[in-house]
Amino acid sequence: MARIVGVDLPKNKRGEIGLTYIYGIGRSSARKILSTAGIDFDKKVQDWDDEDLGKIRTILNEEFKVEGELRSQVQMNIKRLMDIGCYRGVRHRIGLPVRGQSTKNNARTRKGKKKTVANKKKATK
Repeated sequence: MARIVGVDLPKNKRGEIGLTYIYGIGRSSARKILSTAGIDFDKKVQDWDDEDLGKIRTILNEEFKVEGELRSQVQMNIKRLMDIGCYRGVRHRIGLPVRGQSTKNNARTRKGKKKTVANKKKATK
């Protein structure tokens, strides 16, 4: 099993797909890495030799920010938005959708489970 930047890549997948298991690497980035390293996209991860793995590791270290470093950068960006009190930061703080989605009927993922609010009692005459 190939291990790159602390992630075990699935050995029975194509190289292009296997690299996407690393946080911060998508399909287009994976294709760019493999073409730079001179490895065929369709070559399975289990067929990579140590030389191929070394090339991929050096490319990842030099050109890409992945895994823990990228996660911490994203968290710092969100914290900065919350600290300056901008609209996006406020939405993050109160746990509502950040990118302008409607919240009247949907947004259950961000808002959490429904909390029923009781109606006001009608005044009797």
